[in-house]
Amino acid sequence: MQFKKLNNIIGWIVFAIATFTYVSTIEPTASFWDCGEYIACAYKLEVGHPPGAPFFMIVGRMFALFAGGDPAMAGKMINIMSALCSSFSILFLFWTITRLGIKAIVKQGEEFTTGKQWAVLGAGIVGGLAYTFSDSFWFSAVEGEVYAFSSFFTALVFWAVLKWDEEDTANPTSAMRWLVLIAYLMGLSIGVHLLNLLAIPAICFIYYFKKHKFTWKSFMITGVISLVLLGGIQNIMIPKIVKFAADFEVFFVNKMGMGFNIGSIFYFLLLFVALSSLILYTVKKKNLTIKLDFIQQLFLRFLLLFLVTVHLLYLPDFWC
Repeated sequence: MQFKKLNNIIGWIVFAIATFTYVSTIEPTASFWDCGEYIACAYKLEVGHPPGAPFFMIVGRMFALFAGGDPAMAGKMINIMSALCSSFSILFLFWTITRLGIKAIVKQGEEFTTGKQWAVLGAGIVGGLAYTFSDSFWFSAVEGEVYAFSSFFTALVFWAVLKWDEEDTANPTSAMRWLVLIAYLMGLSIGVHLLNLLAIPAICFIYYFKKHKFTWKSFMITGVISLVLLGGIQNIMIPKIVKFAADFEVFFVNKMGMGFNIGSIFYFLLLFVALSSLILYTVKKKNLTIKLDFIQQLFLRFLLLFLVTVHLLYLPDFWC
């Protein structure tokens, strides 16, 4: 319990050091490359260069509101967003290092002595602060670009899979929520940058070593599966979901003569029905128990997302 408390306190101290460093050295306005485009697009919620970064733009717009309507301050506020994303990346890096340190120096059944505890915490401090002041990371932390935000997602996802690994030993059913969270975070990260997808092979191998006994054959199969997942998500799932939405929209508007966005609405309703059916089929196939309130919550969350999507489609000026 003492180590857990120290781990949390020291982690937040390292976070505070990183936050002070980045905010105090922040770019006062746009840097002379893609940052100017990202800041302008986030401020007005417009479309940036392909493949786009819609989630970055939405969160950037929220930070731009702190400029108080002064366009000259919008860039600084969005730069602060990158600074906070970077310092949170350092926080989760610290906790990742301490978790890996425990696995490295404390064998099963051994006592986690005070000396080993400080060795693990020291490793986290050195690793976190070394990365805080590294040139490339510091460079991205002080300007409004997608790399700081993407680094945050990558650090958070890898920390989450280690939390799953830790909890799976005691309560495998409860630990599944970490895998669901990882899938959700990776979906959000696509709206920032595709870097986070590179965590998929690492997640696959952590899952493999937790659930299976090592053999060279199964090890190689896991590697192939991780690459198939990575390639499938990047080259099939991400582009095709958007393409199918566009195809539905063209069909309903050009062929059926219906209003704009009707095809997109129908497509997402159909996608929701398909995914819900897949979930219920899996539950039935695996003989799992599922509460009615889970289905109700799933429906209400989709309904909220659906209404927000329709709102954004028909009232774009609300955000601008």
